[in-house]
Amino acid sequence: MRVAVLGGDGFCGWPASLHLSDLGHTIAIVDNLSRRQIDKELGAESLTPIATMGERLAAWQETSGKSIEFHNLDIAQDYAELAEFISTFRPDAVVHFAEQRAAPYSMKNHATKRYTVDNNVRATHNLLVAIVESGLDVHVVHLGTMGVYGYGTAGMKIPEGYLDVQVASESSEPLSQQILYPTNPGSVYHMTKVLDQHLFAYYAKNDELRITDLHQGIIWGTNTPQTLRSERLINRFDYDGDYGTVLNRFLMQAAVGYPLTVHGTGGQTRAFIHIRDMVTCIQLALENPPAKGERVKIYNQMTETHRVRDLAELVARLSGAQVAYVPNPRKESAENELYVSNDTFLDLGLHPTRLEEGLLQEVEDVARKYAHRADRSKIPARSLWTSAQAAGVPDSEK
Repeated sequence: MRVAVLGGDGFCGWPASLHLSDLGHTIAIVDNLSRRQIDKELGAESLTPIATMGERLAAWQETSGKSIEFHNLDIAQDYAELAEFISTFRPDAVVHFAEQRAAPYSMKNHATKRYTVDNNVRATHNLLVAIVESGLDVHVVHLGTMGVYGYGTAGMKIPEGYLDVQVASESSEPLSQQILYPTNPGSVYHMTKVLDQHLFAYYAKNDELRITDLHQGIIWGTNTPQTLRSERLINRFDYDGDYGTVLNRFLMQAAVGYPLTVHGTGGQTRAFIHIRDMVTCIQLALENPPAKGERVKIYNQMTETHRVRDLAELVARLSGAQVAYVPNPRKESAENELYVSNDTFLDLGLHPTRLEEGLLQEVEDVARKYAHRADRSKIPARSLWTSAQAAGVPDSEK
């Protein structure tokens, strides 16, 4: 299969590209290296040392005997070049990771809010238009987020995309319908994924594009079997307050002796998935595409749910770290329940990596190994969700 991986230099895109290449697919990475530029903007680096793209690709060819194309292209801005790439490379599938992925960064200031919307929505729409213009039958696999549903308590298990409803009618019998499960985004970043979802629904209906949208939980872990073959292939490990995911932040904090920063009560329940399982899910999605004319396939790409404070206590027990409760920079429920249906990937053969199987190894093999690279000043989460928070107004006075 010929697969274009948009955003293939990033935290998810890089290991997914190597995994698919290792399976024998012909891979082309398209990336404008914007994530590296954001590192410079924030003055923060990955805990793990990230090689240049040229060094990465050379190391992959040396260790695997396989080559990966690279195209430095901004798909949100360079539509003509994107359309030319699609027509020339003629992919069977496109894996779309090319979006600004951090909720805190999207809420940082007016510039990051505008950038996140401009980049994410234009990138997705440009891709869909370019595929229609090419006339090719291309399967789009998009990495979305469970965060489109918000983090309140739904009172039910969140289904995979669609909800069965009954609508009152003028006749005696109610009408049964299936609708997209209602969204409730918790940040500008999550809002862009909601907009993506509606773009996908339209183009699947109007132009019969084949699209799979993966609503993913929070990724933990760093490496896959492929990225472990050489230090030049190692994946990102973000720990800063804008890009570090909660569990990876705990692991790094434990490694450097920094108290585990639990926001608010820590009663927020989140969905999680290991990065090895993420790349497997991408593979399974590519191997099981929707038919032409079928509605968008939506899968919940997660393997387990946990409360944040329970995760902190687990890491503290493993590492001996202390736990510190700090004000929550987000506007969200202090406590919530989260129940998620993830039957599709389990039925397709996913064997989840559980937290208890990999946490200690992650602390030892990654967090402690590279602890000397940590900048403790970048650990606190300083992006605030509202102007009232920035002004220091307590919740009770809002």
